[in-house]
Amino acid sequence: MTTTRVPQEERTRVMRLRLMEATVELLVERGFSGTTTTLVSERAGVSRGAQLHHFPTKNDLVVAAVAHITEIRGSELEAAAARLPQGPGRTEAVMHMLGEHFSSPVFTAALELWVAARSDATLLAAVAPLEQHVGRETHRLTVELLGADESRPGVRELVQATLDLVRGLGLANTISDDAARRRRILTEWARTFDAALATPEGEA
Repeated sequence: MTTTRVPQEERTRVMRLRLMEATVELLVERGFSGTTTTLVSERAGVSRGAQLHHFPTKNDLVVAAVAHITEIRGSELEAAAARLPQGPGRTEAVMHMLGEHFSSPVFTAALELWVAARSDATLLAAVAPLEQHVGRETHRLTVELLGADESRPGVRELVQATLDLVRGLGLANTISDDAARRRRILTEWARTFDAALATPEGEA
């Protein structure tokens, strides 16, 4: 019987991925302060020696997780966008899709990093540019999905208000399950958004 040997490069990639996934899970479950390198290695099923070889400190591990979370958030948004319906009800579907994204576990993990980065210059240097990238891409995707013409006065601000709203609702969801209230708010906001876009330019 021939055993296929997995190349070292692939084994390393898989191991690093397990460490990233374990870090994200622990950030959601225990927060930044409760996430330790020991817990991460145990959750990932990776030896302490192997983990420390790639990530000598907690910040090394968390900074790598920042990039991992950024990639996941982008992929999840694109996948959710691809499932959206066309025609009537699309605006409401977009709003609820954004609401679900900003109340997901990866957003909770990102929130933990934002709070920690506020008083940690090294972490802030890693988190800030990636969050700016996520913000730009999320804004671009939202404009595209809603068919919003940002050359019209006030439309860009409406899109920005939408994203601020879903982020705020996502933050509220970290305290308690806020799904029912979130759905009511976003359904009403979809009507408001559609009415604003339907208003002829110059009559707003």
